[in-house]
Amino acid sequence: MQQTRMVEIAVGFFVACGMAALFVLAMKVSNIASIGSDDGYTSTAHCDNIGGLKVRAPVRIGGVLIGRVSNVGFDEKTYQAVVTLRIEKAYQQLPVDSSASIFTAGLLGEQYVSLEPGGADTYYKDGDSIKLTQSALVMEQLIGRFLFQKASEGTAKSEGTVK
Repeated sequence: MQQTRMVEIAVGFFVACGMAALFVLAMKVSNIASIGSDDGYTSTAHCDNIGGLKVRAPVRIGGVLIGRVSNVGFDEKTYQAVVTLRIEKAYQQLPVDSSASIFTAGLLGEQYVSLEPGGADTYYKDGDSIKLTQSALVMEQLIGRFLFQKASEGTAKSEGTVK
Protein backbone atom coordinates (compact mmCIF):
# COMPACT_ATOMS: atom_id res chain seq x y z
CA MET A 1 0.00 0.00 0.00
CA GLN A 2 2.81 2.42 0.93
CA GLN A 3 4.75 1.40 -2.22
CA THR A 4 1.75 2.23 -4.46
CA ARG A 5 1.38 5.66 -2.85
CA MET A 6 5.06 6.50 -3.47
CA VAL A 7 4.77 5.44 -7.13
CA GLU A 8 1.68 7.65 -7.57
CA ILE A 9 3.48 10.63 -6.02
CA ALA A 10 6.53 10.07 -8.26
CA VAL A 11 4.36 9.81 -11.39
CA GLY A 12 2.44 12.95 -10.39
CA PHE A 13 5.69 14.85 -9.87
CA PHE A 14 7.01 13.66 -13.24
CA VAL A 15 3.81 14.76 -15.03
CA ALA A 16 3.89 18.18 -13.31
CA CYS A 17 7.54 18.67 -14.38
CA GLY A 18 6.66 17.70 -17.95
CA MET A 19 3.79 20.18 -18.07
CA ALA A 20 6.04 22.93 -16.68
CA ALA A 21 8.66 22.15 -19.35
CA LEU A 22 6.03 22.35 -22.11
CA PHE A 23 4.83 25.71 -20.75
CA VAL A 24 8.39 27.12 -20.77
CA LEU A 25 8.91 25.82 -24.33
CA ALA A 26 5.65 27.42 -25.48
CA MET A 27 6.70 30.76 -23.97
CA LYS A 28 10.11 30.60 -25.68
CA VAL A 29 8.65 29.79 -29.09
CA SER A 30 5.97 32.49 -28.90
CA ASN A 31 8.38 35.23 -27.67
CA ILE A 32 6.12 35.99 -24.73
CA ALA A 33 8.79 35.04 -22.20
CA SER A 34 10.81 38.20 -22.79
CA ILE A 35 8.43 41.11 -22.67
CA GLY A 36 10.49 44.30 -22.72
CA SER A 37 9.72 47.81 -21.61
CA ASP A 38 8.08 50.44 -23.80
CA ASP A 39 11.01 52.83 -23.37
CA GLY A 40 12.87 53.60 -26.55
CA TYR A 41 11.97 54.83 -30.00
CA THR A 42 10.31 53.54 -33.15
CA SER A 43 11.61 53.37 -36.70
CA THR A 44 9.92 52.09 -39.82
CA ALA A 45 11.32 50.06 -42.70
CA HIS A 46 9.69 49.49 -46.11
CA CYS A 47 10.31 46.05 -47.66
CA ASP A 48 9.10 44.38 -50.84
CA ASN A 49 8.60 41.04 -49.09
CA ILE A 50 8.70 40.35 -45.35
CA GLY A 51 8.04 36.61 -45.62
CA GLY A 52 6.61 35.33 -42.34
CA LEU A 53 7.81 38.19 -40.13
CA LYS A 54 5.43 38.71 -37.23
CA VAL A 55 4.77 41.27 -34.54
CA ARG A 56 7.08 40.70 -31.51
CA ALA A 57 9.83 39.27 -33.75
CA PRO A 58 13.32 40.18 -32.48
CA VAL A 59 15.36 43.09 -33.82
CA ARG A 60 19.08 42.33 -33.54
CA ILE A 61 22.47 43.89 -34.21
CA GLY A 62 25.29 41.37 -34.37
CA GLY A 63 23.06 38.78 -32.68
CA VAL A 64 22.27 41.06 -29.71
CA LEU A 65 18.58 41.70 -29.06
CA ILE A 66 17.98 45.47 -29.20
CA GLY A 67 14.23 45.59 -29.78
CA ARG A 68 11.11 44.02 -31.24
CA VAL A 69 8.82 44.40 -34.24
CA SER A 70 5.84 46.37 -32.96
CA ASN A 71 3.68 46.47 -36.09
CA VAL A 72 3.48 45.07 -39.61
CA GLY A 73 1.40 46.91 -42.19
CA PHE A 74 1.02 47.68 -45.88
CA ASP A 75 1.61 50.95 -47.73
CA GLU A 76 -1.03 51.25 -50.47
CA LYS A 77 0.95 53.94 -52.34
CA THR A 78 4.24 52.08 -52.73
CA TYR A 79 2.76 48.54 -52.48
CA GLN A 80 5.35 47.60 -49.90
CA ALA A 81 5.17 46.09 -46.44
CA VAL A 82 5.87 48.55 -43.62
CA VAL A 83 7.59 47.14 -40.53
CA THR A 84 7.60 49.26 -37.38
CA LEU A 85 10.55 48.54 -35.09
CA ARG A 86 10.63 49.41 -31.38
CA ILE A 87 14.28 49.92 -30.39
CA GLU A 88 15.15 49.91 -26.68
CA LYS A 89 16.34 53.12 -25.05
CA ALA A 90 19.82 51.71 -24.36
CA TYR A 91 20.50 51.50 -28.14
CA GLN A 92 19.68 55.05 -29.22
CA GLN A 93 22.86 55.68 -31.19
CA LEU A 94 22.02 53.87 -34.41
CA PRO A 95 23.53 55.72 -37.43
CA VAL A 96 21.08 56.97 -40.07
CA ASP A 97 22.83 55.04 -42.84
CA SER A 98 22.19 51.68 -41.15
CA SER A 99 20.47 48.91 -43.12
CA ALA A 100 17.78 46.41 -42.16
CA SER A 101 17.50 42.83 -43.42
CA ILE A 102 15.06 40.03 -42.64
CA PHE A 103 16.71 36.73 -41.76
CA THR A 104 15.56 33.30 -40.59
CA ALA A 105 16.87 31.75 -37.39
CA GLY A 106 16.60 28.26 -36.03
CA LEU A 107 14.93 25.08 -37.21
CA LEU A 108 11.43 26.44 -36.66
CA GLY A 109 12.01 29.21 -39.20
CA GLU A 110 11.57 32.15 -36.84
CA GLN A 111 12.26 35.36 -38.72
CA TYR A 112 13.90 38.43 -37.25
CA VAL A 113 15.13 41.85 -38.36
CA SER A 114 18.88 42.29 -38.43
CA LEU A 115 20.27 45.81 -38.42
CA GLU A 116 23.70 46.54 -39.86
CA PRO A 117 25.07 49.81 -38.44
CA GLY A 118 26.42 52.38 -40.84
CA GLY A 119 29.14 54.96 -40.31
CA ALA A 120 27.21 58.26 -40.19
CA ASP A 121 27.67 60.74 -37.37
CA THR A 122 23.93 61.40 -37.04
CA TYR A 123 21.53 58.95 -35.41
CA TYR A 124 17.94 57.83 -35.86
CA LYS A 125 15.28 59.66 -33.89
CA ASP A 126 11.80 58.52 -32.95
CA GLY A 127 9.69 58.06 -36.09
CA ASP A 128 12.55 58.01 -38.62
CA SER A 129 12.49 55.57 -41.52
CA ILE A 130 15.26 53.10 -42.39
CA LYS A 131 16.02 53.66 -46.07
CA LEU A 132 18.28 50.68 -46.84
CA THR A 133 16.32 47.43 -46.55
CA GLN A 134 16.68 43.88 -47.83
CA SER A 135 13.61 41.68 -48.15
CA ALA A 136 13.26 38.19 -46.74
CA LEU A 137 14.40 35.18 -48.75
CA VAL A 138 11.31 33.09 -49.42
CA MET A 139 12.17 29.41 -49.78
CA GLU A 140 9.32 28.74 -52.22
CA GLN A 141 10.70 31.36 -54.62
CA LEU A 142 14.23 29.98 -54.37
CA ILE A 143 13.03 26.43 -55.03
CA GLY A 144 10.89 27.63 -57.94
CA ARG A 145 13.85 29.45 -59.52
CA PHE A 146 16.06 26.40 -59.07
CA LEU A 147 13.51 24.07 -60.67
CA PHE A 148 12.88 26.51 -63.53
CA GLN A 149 16.63 26.78 -64.16
CA LYS A 150 17.02 22.98 -64.20
CA ALA A 151 14.08 22.65 -66.57
CA SER A 152 15.62 25.28 -68.88
CA GLU A 153 18.95 23.43 -68.87
CA GLY A 154 17.18 20.17 -69.72
CA THR A 155 15.34 21.80 -72.62
CA ALA A 156 18.53 23.40 -73.94
CA LYS A 157 20.40 20.08 -73.80
CA SER A 158 17.63 18.19 -75.58
CA GLU A 159 17.42 20.85 -78.32
CA GLY A 160 21.20 20.83 -78.73
CA THR A 161 21.40 17.05 -79.34
CA VAL A 162 18.64 16.92 -81.92
CA LYS A 163 19.87 17.86 -85.40
